[in-house]
Amino acid sequence: MKAEKLDIHKYGDPVLRQKAQPVGKIDAEIRRLVQEMIDTMRVERGVGLAAQQVGETRSVCIVDVPDPLDTDENGVRHNPDIAMPMVLVNPEILEFSKQTEVGDEGCLSFPGIYAPVKRSVEIKLRYQDLETTQHVVTLKNFVARVAQHEIDHLNGILLVDRMSRLKKIALSGQLKRMKKETQEAIGVA
Repeated sequence: MKAEKLDIHKYGDPVLRQKAQPVGKIDAEIRRLVQEMIDTMRVERGVGLAAQQVGETRSVCIVDVPDPLDTDENGVRHNPDIAMPMVLVNPEILEFSKQTEVGDEGCLSFPGIYAPVKRSVEIKLRYQDLETTQHVVTLKNFVARVAQHEIDHLNGILLVDRMSRLKKIALSGQLKRMKKETQEAIGVA
């Protein structure tokens, strides 16, 4: 099955604000979408991608963190039992750790923009895989951050919503320009 690279929808596209619809049946269409999302994310050099970012409003996202980004200073993986890429169908965060950490985040829908975002260091996550198996896992550190970012997308929450007021002010020109260019390109006023 040859997958195609999909277009990444940028800030200003209304689809990014739409909440995801739960996936009822995991069929060939969902499997094709997932493969195309994985291919697109890798071409774009991302570590995660949500369906809204490719114009779909399905509750599906991908987390694909390379081993070096999931290891401590001694080379030990934080999430050794998690195979990548993770395909999250109908994901739901059940618990957020009280411990948080601020880290720089980027987003394929906000090219060239990075902002410090406060996230829980650990989350408990429930999701289905492509074989319809239910999983409940605990994710830590960068993998937990990426999962939180992608699940935000599924809820219509964007990087700009997680930025500090000061960072938004500092990036306001860039953000306005990106939104305007996107809306002009797709014909939305």
